[in-house]
Amino acid sequence: MEDELKNTSSNGEFVDTTYHAPEWAKHVIWYQIFPERFRNGDSNNDPSRERVGGPEGWEISSWTGDWYKRADWEKSLGNSFRDGVFKRRYGGDLQGIIDKLDYLQDLGIGGLYLNPIFDAVSLHKYDTSHYHHVDRFFGPDPEGDVEIMKQENPEDPETWQWTSADKLFLELIGEVHKRDMHIIIDGVFNHTGTDFWAFRDVQKLQSKSKYKDWYAINSFSDGDSQKFDYDGWWGVKSLPELREVDGTLVEPIREHIFAVTKRWMDPNGDGDPSDGIDGWRLDVPEEVGKKFWKEWNAVVRDINPNAYTVGEIWTDKGSEWVNGELFTAAMNYPFTEAVQDYMIDQSMAVSDFMNRLRHLREGLPDSAELVQQNLMDSHDTPRLASMIVNPGRDFDTNTKPEEGFEIRKPNAEERRLQRLIALFQYTYVGAPMIFYGTEAGMWGADDPDDRKPMLWPDLDYEAESSHPLDQYRSADENTFDEELYRWYKKLAGIRNEHLALRTGEFQELLVDNERDIFTFVRFCNKQMFCLVAINRSSQTRKLEIPVYEFKILEGRHLENVVTGNRAVVDDGVATITLPPISGAILSPEQD
Repeated sequence: MEDELKNTSSNGEFVDTTYHAPEWAKHVIWYQIFPERFRNGDSNNDPSRERVGGPEGWEISSWTGDWYKRADWEKSLGNSFRDGVFKRRYGGDLQGIIDKLDYLQDLGIGGLYLNPIFDAVSLHKYDTSHYHHVDRFFGPDPEGDVEIMKQENPEDPETWQWTSADKLFLELIGEVHKRDMHIIIDGVFNHTGTDFWAFRDVQKLQSKSKYKDWYAINSFSDGDSQKFDYDGWWGVKSLPELREVDGTLVEPIREHIFAVTKRWMDPNGDGDPSDGIDGWRLDVPEEVGKKFWKEWNAVVRDINPNAYTVGEIWTDKGSEWVNGELFTAAMNYPFTEAVQDYMIDQSMAVSDFMNRLRHLREGLPDSAELVQQNLMDSHDTPRLASMIVNPGRDFDTNTKPEEGFEIRKPNAEERRLQRLIALFQYTYVGAPMIFYGTEAGMWGADDPDDRKPMLWPDLDYEAESSHPLDQYRSADENTFDEELYRWYKKLAGIRNEHLALRTGEFQELLVDNERDIFTFVRFCNKQMFCLVAINRSSQTRKLEIPVYEFKILEGRHLENVVTGNRAVVDDGVATITLPPISGAILSPEQD
């Protein structure tokens, strides 16, 4: 379905809004990084107690500590684990990401998605203080960066300078591009933090502030008895919402965001975007009017026609948000939910699973299905491993220890299912996205437990023996899972080697509800294809896959590129036997 609409721009020119997916985005495996928890590459820039607002005795938390064990300063904030955990800082920074780019390249990753990196108070950085600067504690000179910020007029891009953190981020972009990888960052344009420079001015001057129209203000105090009140994102007052009029953000905010967008996409301002980011992930876009997103996406594509924009869309809205005027792709949470319902919860038949996936594909423009971010977990869900430990729960509700969510480490059978899910994720239509540490064996409930420090093979971690509700638990060894890592690496190698798994069409071949098996083919043509077979059942299954239309297979064999074994092809049928909860990727043997 090609979207061939043409719109008129503000200057009266016609703008072609045909849907276009950048070619590079069809070939990447995404890796999502939560910067504060990925790697502490520079202990000299660790966050300060003053910036965090920590109590007396606050200090950086041990990267390798028992996650639920509370320090004395945490206990001073209350009796609950959650009373202090959000004040923790572990010191993850940009240098840590740079130091581990070889690890990511070895894992077969082609695209990095970084959660917010802009200057902010919180650990998650969704409460922006400055859009035009990288967080002061992600770079090498936090104090010096603050002094640079003080010299600017943040409203005027002509006065903006480059801090040490900004420069290190540009170095990261360069290192990523040297490896033929791509990088996108989080854009949070629905709300800021209360520390944002314009909101601070409003707090101070109230109705006399020149930025009073930037926010959705309900009432000013102005020295009288009336209370200063404003709209916060989902009622959260630490995240004041930016003001909209007629379906778009008010003009001064738009201009500021457009300037910020250009700064990070074309840092040199010379019209060559090769030294900038390759795109954006947009936070809660459904909470900002489409008119703004059309204008913003037009700015993005004017800077770089091959940029990739992906919206955080949790619902199945297809072309409503993914089209030639709006986003290139969406974070494919409907895919996540479908896989959970079938492969984890086993609450639907395999035919219903295939039908649901088909419905998702059909709701998108042509080629858009190839660039959807097919994730199984993120910073907003429990870890995949813990979803498997806790079947029968929606991935966005009832996912905390207080709600009975089990926090233990997965056992061998549960890891087996994780490997099967990964095999499907890496072979299905769309770009797989891995949340940092999923490949290393990390587990955890929903926020904050999905944001533990990354597991690294060169560090020794305490066993997890504490419980957030002070209940008894058996100690769980917390180590980098080499076997699981090798599995994800193998799958990435297979995907990166076979064009059919990246850009090939999708066709179901065998769907059997009774035996809980299914097979499909990804094909570019009748000579270039991969067959994928999945056995979700708890029994060994013999699969007879119809391959009549692939006549080149007569008298030849198919190789299972996962194991190196062969599948026999006879009279138009490929036969393979799969153990319980396992899969195969079959490719024509090379002559």
